[in-house]
Amino acid sequence: MEFSIKSRSPEILKTACAVVGVYEQRKLTPAAKALDLASEGGLAGILKRGDLDAKAGSTLMLHNLPGLACERVLMVSLGKEGEVNDKAYLDAVRAAVKAASGTGAAEAAMFLVEVPVGGRGADWKAEQIVLSAGEALYRFDRLKSQKDESRPSLGKLTLVVGADEAKAAKAAVARGQAIVNGVNLAKDLGNLPGNHCTPTYLADQAKDLAKAHKLKIQVLEQKDLEKLGMGSFLSVAKGSDQPPKFVVLQYHGGAKAEQPVVLVGKGITFDSGGISLKPAAEMDEMKYDMCGAASVLGTMQAVAELKLPLNVVGLIPTCENLPNGSANKPGDIVTSMSGQTIEVLNTDAEGRLILCDALTYAERFEPAAVIDIATLTGACVIALGHVVSGLLANDDALAREVYVAGEEAGDRCWQLPLLDDYQELLKSNFADMANIGGRAGGTITASAFLSRFAKKYKWAHLDIAGTAWKSGKEKGGTGRPVPLLVHFLAGRAKK
Repeated sequence: MEFSIKSRSPEILKTACAVVGVYEQRKLTPAAKALDLASEGGLAGILKRGDLDAKAGSTLMLHNLPGLACERVLMVSLGKEGEVNDKAYLDAVRAAVKAASGTGAAEAAMFLVEVPVGGRGADWKAEQIVLSAGEALYRFDRLKSQKDESRPSLGKLTLVVGADEAKAAKAAVARGQAIVNGVNLAKDLGNLPGNHCTPTYLADQAKDLAKAHKLKIQVLEQKDLEKLGMGSFLSVAKGSDQPPKFVVLQYHGGAKAEQPVVLVGKGITFDSGGISLKPAAEMDEMKYDMCGAASVLGTMQAVAELKLPLNVVGLIPTCENLPNGSANKPGDIVTSMSGQTIEVLNTDAEGRLILCDALTYAERFEPAAVIDIATLTGACVIALGHVVSGLLANDDALAREVYVAGEEAGDRCWQLPLLDDYQELLKSNFADMANIGGRAGGTITASAFLSRFAKKYKWAHLDIAGTAWKSGKEKGGTGRPVPLLVHFLAGRAKK
């Protein structure tokens, strides 16, 4: 989709669809008032009939009002004036984009940046409009034999802002577009089934990304991993006929000597649970177990498009977790790249087994910070649902930085405690540690496990098991936490 910024009076702007807001009690926003005045009460007259629900996100489309240059006026409810919060605003924007795209209009002009949202500036509102448009218009139909092309897509969206807001809004739109592109890449990779998106396919996509954006890439093969001593990672890959891959992707936008931020993404392209086999119900959704890896690729693409002045490294350990005769067995003991031994009590706790070796590998970059992203624990879904991602860290300042980035991006996370007391639950009689700590505090003990491999740098962990995809009627990848990561890196670049 193409976006543009304009400063123009609504009644004279020629567009297929002008989008304006309406508060409760039929109170019009300034842009809506201007259209109402030019149309001699055309909007107010319709509202008096009660055709527009007052709930935030309700819409009403009007056609061919007299005195206006626009073909349509789309009114969207905002809720109570002075009480429009982030959720109400985003509900309104998403509904407006969906309604406008459903008309067959090829372009539209949105007058919603003018709506006051507690503590939010024009840049935040402009970016959220871009992200909402990307979400509303995303389709994944590449594997369907017939595609729905009955209606033309909304191809252009103009954001109308005050003249003093134009510069900030323009920068926000550029950032939003880069995020949408990264989110869409992550969604596409996540939505592909396991017979298409194999570890080799994921590595090839990383190569294509590197070529398109002039990034440095290295793909380590099984022999390379054996030489490095990545016994923990390789133990997970043993159960599959698909060879494991370890992708090392580097973006150099900062000074040569500047320490990079390292992003580590879990890339299990299909997770059956291994010998500790998962229940059959909804096992198809385990194609999404590589969404951490997908988010790293999406973020690297956005960073390259924005040309952020910092150095970023993306590490992606990728393989399948399947139960053949060579697969990990409960009770097996494996040796990680760090030399620490692990008793595998549950083969379905495999994500931490591949991430721990990647975290050890990250040491060679002498990173300023490391963030790993993984669909790691079902316990995180129980704790936080599908609204926020889980956040744990060995450095409170880094955790705060990640949290704030999520709040700014509208891609929120919540910090859980990572106390030494939880390490006790990982004790093993036969190895340095077990790979699980029991049902209690499962998200925290998984992070406690990873923390043992991240002692040489500042590290944060994002558990996206509840936020990486949606189930049910709206089944599909979300692309999270690409927005959070891009905001985090953009914030680092500013510093």
